[in-house]
Amino acid sequence: MNTGIQARLDRIGTDGKFLVVPMDHGITLGAVTGLKDIESTIDAVTRGGADSVLTQKGIAPRVHGNTNGAGFIVHLNASTVVGPDENDKRVTGTVEEAVRAGADAVSVHLNVGSNYEGKQMEDLARVTDEAERLGMPVLAMTYARGPGVDESDPEALGHAARLGEELGAHVIKTGYSGDAESFEHVVESTRLPVVIAGGEPEGDKATLEAVRGAMDAGGAGVSMGRSIFQHDDPEAITRAVSAVVHDDASAEDALERAGFSTPV
Repeated sequence: MNTGIQARLDRIGTDGKFLVVPMDHGITLGAVTGLKDIESTIDAVTRGGADSVLTQKGIAPRVHGNTNGAGFIVHLNASTVVGPDENDKRVTGTVEEAVRAGADAVSVHLNVGSNYEGKQMEDLARVTDEAERLGMPVLAMTYARGPGVDESDPEALGHAARLGEELGAHVIKTGYSGDAESFEHVVESTRLPVVIAGGEPEGDKATLEAVRGAMDAGGAGVSMGRSIFQHDDPEAITRAVSAVVHDDASAEDALERAGFSTPV
């Protein structure tokens, strides 16, 4: 690993653990709650302990100045919920554009098992090649997702995680299998750090229990969007997630530290 990649990995995480808050959903979903005034949301989550935030390249001017020293990741592909197939992620930027936008890392989404898997593999391979030349880390969002694919199956998730390493990524984001025991297989499928996605918000306690399970399995943290940026108190829920990821807190302790009076 070259010096630039290692230095930038340190900017998007802390001691090999990662709390990333992706807010690239403006393309996918539109300007939903938490994204209209994205400046305030970025300020809140980074005050709460997020290591880095993630957006598309065009939002970069709204990111800088609001990160409180946290890192910045530029996402390089996308799709929308109104298009013919949300799994069809198309390239939206390059590593060079991310460098010009002031990014510390780039990310690419790949749906392993979808009808677009082959093209997305080629896209990720091109990104990792360019990123290596420019000293940029790559977060590969490799999901088990497609016709007949069980998105929480540990074998499928392990395959997706390994694929990201095989193509040259530096950090893997994938779905959570539902419990620590089964997620161990996913973590053991690669030598790279593995972080879990958040998905649809299911309540604070459920969110933190999933994070706790992933960490117990040897995971390296989270890349969690809607459960954080759409929360009534983004700063507090970020603080709670950070307590689990960085301070080894239980879900209950994390809720208490963040000021939540009762588990919800």
